Amino acid sequence: MSLERLVIFDTTLRDGEQCPGASLNRKEKLEIARKLATLNVDVIEAGFPVASPGDFDSVKEIAREIRGSSIAGLARALEKDIETAARALEKAESPRIHIFLSTSKTHREHKLQKSKSEIIKMATDAVQFGKKFCDDIEFSPEDASRTEQDFLCEVIEAVIDAGAKTVNIPDTVGYAVPDEFGELISNINSNVKNIDKAVISVHCHNDLGMAVANSLAAVKAGARQVECTVNGIGERAGNAAMEEIVMALKTRRNFFGVDTRIDTKQIMPCSKLVSSLTGFFVQRNKAIVGKNAFAHESGVHQDGFLKKKDTYEIMNPKDIGLEESELVLGKHSGRNALSKKIENLGYKLTDRELKEVFEDFKILADEKKDLFEEDILSLIQKQKFSEEDLITYKLESIKCSFESEKTPKASVVLTNRDGEMNEATASGDGPIDAICNAIDNITGLSCKLIDYQVRSKTKGRDAQGEVTVRVVSHNREVLGKGVGVNTIEASGFAYINAINRLLFKVKPDSLECDDITGP
Repeated sequence: MSLERLVIFDTTLRDGEQCPGASLNRKEKLEIARKLATLNVDVIEAGFPVASPGDFDSVKEIAREIRGSSIAGLARALEKDIETAARALEKAESPRIHIFLSTSKTHREHKLQKSKSEIIKMATDAVQFGKKFCDDIEFSPEDASRTEQDFLCEVIEAVIDAGAKTVNIPDTVGYAVPDEFGELISNINSNVKNIDKAVISVHCHNDLGMAVANSLAAVKAGARQVECTVNGIGERAGNAAMEEIVMALKTRRNFFGVDTRIDTKQIMPCSKLVSSLTGFFVQRNKAIVGKNAFAHESGVHQDGFLKKKDTYEIMNPKDIGLEESELVLGKHSGRNALSKKIENLGYKLTDRELKEVFEDFKILADEKKDLFEEDILSLIQKQKFSEEDLITYKLESIKCSFESEKTPKASVVLTNRDGEMNEATASGDGPIDAICNAIDNITGLSCKLIDYQVRSKTKGRDAQGEVTVRVVSHNREVLGKGVGVNTIEASGFAYINAINRLLFKVKPDSLECDDITGP
């Protein structure tokens, strides 16, 4: 079945940047624009050119480089704004000038002090002036959801006659609710005589938490462009989240009857980029791109998921750029999920061994918020081996030198399980890196340090520091911990702790495990 195309208008670089603290420089904006183009966004609203020289330059550079997406610049219904936007968009492959003017009674009387007839004249004059520079004009009656419907329809009809190709209906302050907003779009479709000559767009804010719901209600009612942002960032409580809109339409395609050209596998990379550059971290439980969006902890859910994924999952994580769903091991997890995790680690346990490990697992899960692979390994090892069996290397001493503008060096002495002492010296990008490199020279492992954290375990100036490191080697990821007053020394202990976990070697006729071979 052939579906109608819904235009995705992304305003991350304009409305998204209006979120307090989300200011982006020109290079950052260009990088996000490149990612949005990779995502196949139909329209990228690059900024508000008249707002500042920096915004003008950003829009100009994005317009010059980006191909495959229309580039829009925002402008008030003022000739100066429109002309500035046009200049910024001169090199765009497909330029669009987006003109806005308030129409609600509140805005007319208190913000603009203009009559209805003056508003209509300002709007049509602005559209006609914009047509001198650009054929693709979008018009937004600001605060449309609180504008008298008869007057709103009158404004829309007038700007379409003046040459607007898209009319955007903003819920500027997030006041609308889905049934009401959907009905508004239906009324516009029914009562604006020339509506067939323009695309109805919607731009919803999230003040009441209904931006996505309102946008989807509008699509169902006939809107064919949705304005949204990556991760839902934007003014106040934010905008409709692009990823939620797109995946709702993809997942419920038969219900909405529309499609987009978005490459959904680029959603997660784009989300991470925007989060990184704006400094606005995505909440764990956010739909689609939150850390928990494809994570299952409940034992009942995990059991169903392992039997058939769609028992508890309505989307494929690969569709948004994730490798797979995550079975989170916690106090709500069941025996089947733990057994599956142990199997994935390469171990085969008897029923009795699994029972013992599961009992210990439940006790540990009550104490720890997050359980990692190494926690599971330690539970298995606890059942079969003494602590001494886990130690391949012992850190005897560390010497570390660091001077400004000189490469840090470190020397370490390790004792292996046979009592032999080994010494090595190495350099690194910093003292910790140098220590890790020296240890690697002795162990012969090629390890990657992917996380490093320090926290105080006690109070006072001589407080002990606990260092936690996360290390990857041969597709094995483990956690190591070390404690000491000297953070450098504690870092060495933590790294050795991780190495010993990597090098753990099972005894004959014990658990079967494909593991890294020890020395």
